[in-house]
Amino acid sequence: MQLTPADVRKVASLARLKVTDAEVLSLTTDLTAILGYVDVLNELDTTGIEPMVHAVELHNVLRADSLVESLPRTAALSNAPRSDGECFLVPAIIEA
Repeated sequence: MQLTPADVRKVASLARLKVTDAEVLSLTTDLTAILGYVDVLNELDTTGIEPMVHAVELHNVLRADSLVESLPRTAALSNAPRSDGECFLVPAIIEA
């Protein structure tokens, strides 16, 4: 597929991008090459291949939830610039 500078200007306008004439010429060449590669991919026989969301299979890599000791409240509050003994005190940022 051969793009024209007018095509690139239209896409840039739709994306609200300001492009110079030099950028339009460069993008026309680059995007035409990219679309040419996509045309090659479209020629592949994908019969029997399941559609997928990612190129590689994703696995849950998160650790299992487990109950662990946490930092005691007094130790956590001892590092705070301001506290009331039970909670951190921070400046109000939302007006009521």
